[in-house]
Amino acid sequence: MKSFKTLVCVSSFALCFGAASMASAASITPNGAFTTDPGTIVVTSPSSGGAPITCGITFGGTVTAGVATITAASLTGGGLCALPTLKNIPSPGWKLTATGFTPSTGAGTGIVERVGWTVVFPPSNCGAGTINVAWDQATQMLTAANQPLSGNCSVQSLKVKAPTLTLAP
Repeated sequence: MKSFKTLVCVSSFALCFGAASMASAASITPNGAFTTDPGTIVVTSPSSGGAPITCGITFGGTVTAGVATITAASLTGGGLCALPTLKNIPSPGWKLTATGFTPSTGAGTGIVERVGWTVVFPPSNCGAGTINVAWDQATQMLTAANQPLSGNCSVQSLKVKAPTLTLAP
């Protein structure tokens, strides 16, 4: 009976260790400046009456020691897209950290910290908060979906191509 318990314990450990090693920690490369291609962001906030607003977006920043800091962002699209002031841009920036990467599929995960914006009129105070993102190595696309922020706001979707960035295990 003791050997059966040992076998179950060892098997459980091996199974958990194998699952954990399938998606490993990752870092963003290469070090240095980056800019993204124009993409889209869809947000909701009290300023839009909770309706989704689609804007064009381009990011810029630097990668240092495997972490990207977004210190520039340009919104396009007119209308409500011209109203937000982005929180923490340029300083200290939005911090993009890779949290996992599966080299065999090219799929990665990460978080973007300090995301937020304000609109004076009609008033909104969104975030700052953390959103979860996904990375597709093959298409070089950073995406997010249905990420709530304080202030009754959300990032409904984000899709932006970062052609100079890659994830490394």
